[in-house]
Amino acid sequence: MRIAALIVAAGRGERAGGGIPKQFRPIGRRPMLAWSLDALRSSPLVDRVIVVAGAEDSQPLAEIGVSEWTVGDATRTGSVRRGLEMLAADPPDAILIHDAARPGLRPATIERLCAALQEVQAAAPALAVADALKSANEDRTVTGDVSRAGLWRVQTPQAFHFAPLLRAFRETPVDATFDDDLAVARAAGMTVRLVEGDPGLMKVTMPEDFTQVERLLCGWTPCVGTGFDAHRFGPGDHVTLCGVRIAHERGLVGHSDADAAWHALTDAILGAIGDGDIGEHFPPTDPKWRGADSALFLRYAAELAAKAGGRLVHVDITVLCERPKVKPHREAMRVRTAEVLGLPLQRVSVKATTTERLGFLGREEGLAAQAAATVVLAA
Repeated sequence: MRIAALIVAAGRGERAGGGIPKQFRPIGRRPMLAWSLDALRSSPLVDRVIVVAGAEDSQPLAEIGVSEWTVGDATRTGSVRRGLEMLAADPPDAILIHDAARPGLRPATIERLCAALQEVQAAAPALAVADALKSANEDRTVTGDVSRAGLWRVQTPQAFHFAPLLRAFRETPVDATFDDDLAVARAAGMTVRLVEGDPGLMKVTMPEDFTQVERLLCGWTPCVGTGFDAHRFGPGDHVTLCGVRIAHERGLVGHSDADAAWHALTDAILGAIGDGDIGEHFPPTDPKWRGADSALFLRYAAELAAKAGGRLVHVDITVLCERPKVKPHREAMRVRTAEVLGLPLQRVSVKATTTERLGFLGREEGLAAQAAATVVLAA
């Protein structure tokens, strides 16, 4: 049996956010579409893979090695129809139709579908509904119970004998839309069987789904970075630590606001993702950073971590000085750091110690800070 695969990737995925179509957003270090493409190409059961995409998607498709593709339609049903017509010139015996928004496709699912096609005209992976079901009105007031007996959550790829499916789509009005391709097949009288689904074959729809699917597909590698910074005392009436102004008879000398605690933390985050240090990104010789609020540096480092596919999960700061006393301001420093980084307060640690009057810190010539940051990166 000659089997082709069709990946539907023409939607814009606006609910997923991110500024680009979700099928091209990275999961781990690969665009989401590439996961399905690789799974189907590597299967010995699949002879050919084509993609249905947007007219403007030629560049991102080329970057992941897609050579066979066609432009989709305004609806998913229309896009599938176009993909089938592209294959009709050299028709396969069977077709797997898969949504690019389900990147967790594994060989076992493909094998189950192809085996089912030896006995029936159409098949799809599905999971039994395990949760209790309720009906509700528009304000979500529950109006009744719904039996879950015989109910299934249907996934993709959906598998079909090619000729009857093509005929079914050609006999369907061009403006018709269906929830999935099984609905078209059933309307044409094709026999459909459900095979065992895969919980990892989840559909990515909302922004938070990216984190969940990365855990499923990539796992996470915890990476810890450290940072250190010191500034000497000079004229002034306060110091700034973790964005908090603390009264003191002297200030700290620095090109920006001399916030040693946040400078050390910025370096720690950059270290966790292997992206240099604060001086490389914000050179002290550049006049535009004179007097700058160090919150800018900290947010920038956190954004770089996110762009690298990472998630900042914990930070720990230690301030080293004789004076000023940090303890009265510790909670304010934690709160401000948590706000800037978007972390829960319990994931932010701030503490202080002295050097028992040893060295430049003991002589109160300045203060220092060291920090650690934990970033989990997709493998």
